[in-house]
Amino acid sequence: MNILLIGPQGSGKGTQARLLVEKLGLFYFEMGGFIRDLAKNNAEISKIINKEGKLVPDDMFFFAMKELLGEKIKSNNGILLDGFPRNINQYQILKNWFDEQGEKLNVAFLIDISEEETIRRLSARRQDSKTGKIYNLITAPPPDGVDESNLIQREDDKPEAIKKRLQEYNNVTIPLVELLEKEGILIKINGERPIEAIQNDLVREINSIIK
Repeated sequence: MNILLIGPQGSGKGTQARLLVEKLGLFYFEMGGFIRDLAKNNAEISKIINKEGKLVPDDMFFFAMKELLGEKIKSNNGILLDGFPRNINQYQILKNWFDEQGEKLNVAFLIDISEEETIRRLSARRQDSKTGKIYNLITAPPPDGVDESNLIQREDDKPEAIKKRLQEYNNVTIPLVELLEKEGILIKINGERPIEAIQNDLVREINSIIK
């Protein structure tokens, strides 16, 4: 079973992904973490990310990615993809690779939340200026003992910055969502509910596909 989770920042797809991985014995591929690990050992990728502030070209990271996935798809019950693919070009690359492996993407879940909810959740993030730890005033407030005067809102977490990222998501990822829907493998999940309710829906849909 190969699964893709899609959703805007703040949709909670990372939380849902980790719960599914634990329940189903899937390999969890999280794009952000993968790129950061690559950058530690690849000077060219590190330069692109840290000095130029650009996105890593698809063909550059996918060479390393398919090597990792090729190993994991054989030793796990499948792969859960989070953060990749994020556009149609990446999806076509992934689809071709699955074909070569005799595999396919079984289902794509869209964890759907409104723009207003995205802004509400992300703008509640705070960073401790002393420790660097990140909290969320709504979902993961700082524990007792944390000096609230040290909590700051990063520029990236201000509403205007969030709106810019949402615009990029709408421009780049929504066309992929529409393609997946056309192919009949997209299932929309209401992400504006408790974590457990969302997880129950995901598991129920997956079980219906397995059967």
